[in-house]
Amino acid sequence: MSAPLLQIQPDGRAARRAVLARRVRLLVAATITYNVIEAAVAITAGAAASSTALIGFGLDSVIEVSSAAAVAWQFAGRDPEAREKIALRIIAVSFFALATYVTVQSVRALAGDGEAEHSTTGLVLAALSLLIMPVLSYAQRRAGRELGSRSAVADSKQTLLCTYLSAVLLVGLGVNSLFGWTWADPLAALVIAAVAIKEGREAWRGDACCAAAPPICQTSTDCTATRGLGDPAPRRTECT
Repeated sequence: MSAPLLQIQPDGRAARRAVLARRVRLLVAATITYNVIEAAVAITAGAAASSTALIGFGLDSVIEVSSAAAVAWQFAGRDPEAREKIALRIIAVSFFALATYVTVQSVRALAGDGEAEHSTTGLVLAALSLLIMPVLSYAQRRAGRELGSRSAVADSKQTLLCTYLSAVLLVGLGVNSLFGWTWADPLAALVIAAVAIKEGREAWRGDACCAAAPPICQTSTDCTATRGLGDPAPRRTECT
């Protein structure tokens, strides 16, 4: 006699979606809070050290806030899916704005427009961001993929891009402080700008959630389980 069919009830599916949506909102709130603090510290320290990289990093945090706020706005509504396209467009524009700013500032820095001084605050901030941002990005991307939200995944990529910029800033400030190689930071930042353009295009087209989780069955009659008593492990549950 075969084992009972594995069933996924509608109320369980709704409860799981509610948990994931709440998790995304909390992660977005954490991202916004950290980036507001990061922006204030980076811009202040950048102005004190005449560091274009630090100021640019602070302005990037402002763009990060706009991206996270777009996702927060989406999930604040009763029907987040209906707002997803607009949220994706806002995120895409923020990527393009970031790429434009980084490119302009990099070209200016390579042209010799000012020399940055040593900034201990900037080095500490870059190191902290390099530790914190990957965690936030991974958690939001995982929740967004399971929820099937392209905008949440796109925003997690924006956060991950901030991680790359943190690494660039840390290397740039460190190399400049140790060896006086002012060209290292703007050169690496141009690579980040290219990545930002790529991610912006994907968000604009709606390709940000290419690895979204499969849909959860809505009714028990929609699901079939293929597990027998002699099977060592349950097989995949499929929705029809």
